[in-house]
Amino acid sequence: MSASPSLPAFPHRHLLGIEGLTAAELTTLLDMADEAVAVSRQVEKKRATLRGRTQINLFFEPSTRTQSSFEIAGKRLGADVMNMSVASSSVKKGETLIDTAMTLNAMRPDIIVVRHAQAGAVQLLSQKVACSVVNAGDGAHEHPTQALLDALTIRRNKGRIEGLIVAVCGDILHSRVARSNILALQCLGARVRCVAPTTLLPPAIERFGVEAHTDMKSGLKDADIIMMLRLQRERMSGSFIPSSKEYFRYWGLDEEKLAFARPDALVMHPGPMNRGVEISSEVADGGRSLIREQVEMGVAVRMAVLEAVAQHLPDY
Repeated sequence: MSASPSLPAFPHRHLLGIEGLTAAELTTLLDMADEAVAVSRQVEKKRATLRGRTQINLFFEPSTRTQSSFEIAGKRLGADVMNMSVASSSVKKGETLIDTAMTLNAMRPDIIVVRHAQAGAVQLLSQKVACSVVNAGDGAHEHPTQALLDALTIRRNKGRIEGLIVAVCGDILHSRVARSNILALQCLGARVRCVAPTTLLPPAIERFGVEAHTDMKSGLKDADIIMMLRLQRERMSGSFIPSSKEYFRYWGLDEEKLAFARPDALVMHPGPMNRGVEISSEVADGGRSLIREQVEMGVAVRMAVLEAVAQHLPDY
C-alpha cells in the first residue's frame, strides 16, 4: 500500500471530492485499496503506516456505517482515532464551523474526516486547518469514498470498469453518492445512465454526460451494473413521490425489473436500504447482490485514502 518514497502516488493533501481527479489518480487509489483488502483479510490486520498520527472523525451528520468504517481503517493503519460527537459539543452551543476548525487545528491533528449537512462545508474547513482533510459526505455535493468503494467493487467483480453500462437508479436529485459515482465511473470509462422519475432527476442532468431514463425497462436494458439509491427523505422539502408502495411498484428493484438488465448484471446499494421501497429483499440478499461486499470494500478504500493523503503530512 505504500507509494514510492521519492514520488507520492497521490499528489493531493486532501480528498474533498472526485471532481478534479484524473483517471490515473483514481486508479492509484483503487490499486492501493486492492492491497488493503488483502491486509484486512489477514489475521494480523495492523499496520504501522499512520503510527503516531492522530485522526479525528468529525461527523455533523450521523452515519454509523461510514464513521465506523473510517475508524476501523485508521486503527488498522496504526493511527490514534478520535470520534467527535458533535451532538454534545460546543457546535450545538452556537460555535461556528470555523471556530470548530480553529479549535481542532490547535490540537494538531494529522487527518480530519468530516461529514456535514452543507455542501462546501468540508472544503471551507480544509482551508482553515494545517492537516489533511477527507470528505465523508457534504450535503448533496459529494461522497468521494463511497464512489471509490463502488468502483473497487465493480472492478473486482467485472475485471474492468471501462466500457461497462452502469444504471444509477432512484433519488438522483438529492444524492451525493450519485454525483460522485457519475464523476468517478465516467472518468474511468464507464457509460452511466441515470434512471428515475422526473421528480427525482436534476434539471439538465444530461450536462453531466449521462443518459437520462424515466422508466426502468429502458434504463436497465443491457446494464452490467444496477446501482440503487436510498430515498433521501431528510432532504426532501416537498412531495416527490406519491407513496412508498407506489414508488416500489414502478421504481423498486425486484426480480421482474432485474430481468430487464443483462443476465450477468450485478446489483449494488450504498446503504442503508429501505427494503420494499428501493429494493426487494429477494434481490438484496440474492446471488447477484454485491451489497455486503461493498461494506468490506469501504474499509479498504478508506485505508487507501488515509494512507494516500498522509504521504503529504510533515515529519516533525
